[in-house]
Amino acid sequence: MFSPLIEDLIRALRCLPGVGPKSAQRMAMYLLEKDRDAADSLVRALEQAVEKVGRCSQCRTLTEQEVCALCNNRHRDQKLLCVVETPADILAIEQAGNYHGRYFVLHGHLSPIDGVGPANLGIDLLEQRLASEPLEELIIATNPTVEGEATAQFIAERARARGIAVSRIAHGVPIGGELEYIDGGTLAHAFNSRTAF
Repeated sequence: MFSPLIEDLIRALRCLPGVGPKSAQRMAMYLLEKDRDAADSLVRALEQAVEKVGRCSQCRTLTEQEVCALCNNRHRDQKLLCVVETPADILAIEQAGNYHGRYFVLHGHLSPIDGVGPANLGIDLLEQRLASEPLEELIIATNPTVEGEATAQFIAERARARGIAVSRIAHGVPIGGELEYIDGGTLAHAFNSRTAF
């Protein structure tokens, strides 16, 4: 229906999460019909990012520098380390504004069925940090999925073996949520993880 170049563009846009065939088609048509300057800008930004963005040598988040701005910040609490699955998780925690420690990004979770083991997640680098830094607490902020929980348990065992206190972020009923609309799994987890009031 479309020319080969347009079809290629639509297919390329479909690689983005949440973008289906119709959304990709609308994006392609918009960029080609209405905003070629935005298309040029997008191309340049993608080329630069792909060429220059890598992983921080300490926390493994995405950055153009050898060591990211968060790891270079001397005002952050050096005794706290938070383990997350993705760089996007760091953004979410930073936007909340109440955590001032440091991070370690796994870039995934343990999933033997998908061939993802400790080596794929940089667990060896995490263990080096556990051994060499003056950590008092490791905060595990993996997602509350089966794989996320297994990953959390795996990491917690290694940290406890080094005498580091381990905590897990709370999961459950969101503030402002109504119980009748909370799914059963979330509600069960909230009850199992309840704390004294």
